Amino acid sequence: MISSSEDKLFPQKYTFQIKGCLYSLNKPKVMGILNLTPDSFFEGSRVPSDKKSVLAEAEKKIKEGADFLDLGGYSTRPGAENISIDEEINRVIPAILEIKKNFPDTLISVDTFRSKVAKEGINAGADLVNDISAGNLDPQMLPLIGQLGVPYIAMHMRGTPQTMQNETDYSDLISEVLSYFGEKVEQFTKFGIKDVIIDPGFGFAKTSAQNFELLRHLSSLKRLGFPVLVGISRKSMIYKTLDISANEALNGTTALNMHALLQGAAILRVHDVKEAKETIQLFEKLYP
Repeated sequence: MISSSEDKLFPQKYTFQIKGCLYSLNKPKVMGILNLTPDSFFEGSRVPSDKKSVLAEAEKKIKEGADFLDLGGYSTRPGAENISIDEEINRVIPAILEIKKNFPDTLISVDTFRSKVAKEGINAGADLVNDISAGNLDPQMLPLIGQLGVPYIAMHMRGTPQTMQNETDYSDLISEVLSYFGEKVEQFTKFGIKDVIIDPGFGFAKTSAQNFELLRHLSSLKRLGFPVLVGISRKSMIYKTLDISANEALNGTTALNMHALLQGAAILRVHDVKEAKETIQLFEKLYP
């Protein structure tokens, strides 16, 4: 039996502020994905923008135990279409307003790399910002996050969703990801950003082999001192490896999510909340 003093899985304890309240990540959490897009890679995750569909999907994920809902209106799959800021806002903001109106205690993350969308999202009631570019695609993002004082999920990526798969040449993937976040931490400090969650960016400017290398060495990211979010749900690293479709990739997702937990993941970002919560429940039985 592993004692608390010898616990290698969660040696660090994380808390952050959400609207003046202290929120703990001492135990793994689940972030449920709501893709308000017509072209996200997993067809089953696409939520029509009408109020009834949004609320039904939000309620389903909340009942299944989602700790956060992550709402995005811009598809970031490889080669995704670039849409206007106004279109992204029109997809996301009404959904945030409706969910907060009907489920006021639900924590919402607005998934965007655009500062205007982030600002509108927070003003509409969102609680944190999830940025695939960690501020690289909009120079106003980091100053805004500092001003808003909200938690910030910063992901590792090269290029843009349209170009990232052409930027997978690394001399040492793990060292370069660590270096990337090391530089980002300096920027976060400069702009007064205090509550940061890091996402190594599975599938973003990485080959399938690199995704597995990153997952294999995920625990190395804990040296940065921030909670780690893992988003591998139904991705091509799973379904292409198993020669199946994204629709059939739930079992593979669960298997890799358990490994991520063993490596210290604090948040699992998933399409399938119920199964992720069960994975965490079993993980905690193994390592109470």
